[in-house]
Amino acid sequence: MKKSRVFGFDIDGTVTDPATFVPYLNKHFNKNITLDDITEYDLTQVLGVTSDQFWQWLKEHEGHIYSKADLALYAKNALHNWKENHKMVYISARGDHLYDVTEQWFQAKKLPYDKINLIGSHDKINAVKDHMLDIFFEDKHDNACDIAEECKIPVVLFDTPYNRLSAPKNVIRVENWNEATHWVEQWLKNEE
Repeated sequence: MKKSRVFGFDIDGTVTDPATFVPYLNKHFNKNITLDDITEYDLTQVLGVTSDQFWQWLKEHEGHIYSKADLALYAKNALHNWKENHKMVYISARGDHLYDVTEQWFQAKKLPYDKINLIGSHDKINAVKDHMLDIFFEDKHDNACDIAEECKIPVVLFDTPYNRLSAPKNVIRVENWNEATHWVEQWLKNEE
């Protein structure tokens, strides 16, 4: 059976719990922050470190952190509900050197996927167009807005303290994957 729609998903902060990095940041940088303290995507301000210091830390620890990441609440159910009827494409800013770690994590978590595309950049517009996505799921505010406006598709934005700026009407803000599932069901009915 041909799959009817092509669903695109960001991984970090979307499929994974947005608080995944918090305990690692606290331990390494000797902080006591929570997800609520992270009110912008750039973590250097809340950590009080330079961009170079942050990226060096991330380069050293990202593989381990990604391999241990928890799933976002209700994500697994939503993804499994959609896998039979829709193509599942994951587009992440992770570098391609993390492909094995990422695929092993997907297999360990028993998550469905047709394609995992690690593009090494937050600019996902070309990847969204290349895969001809019908809908995208994201946590990074500017990505969600750019994809929605440039690609003319709905983007489901998972609400976090770091993405609360206003957004265009085809960016749909949800609290969790249950809300996302409900919105997608309505969208699919309207698209028939």
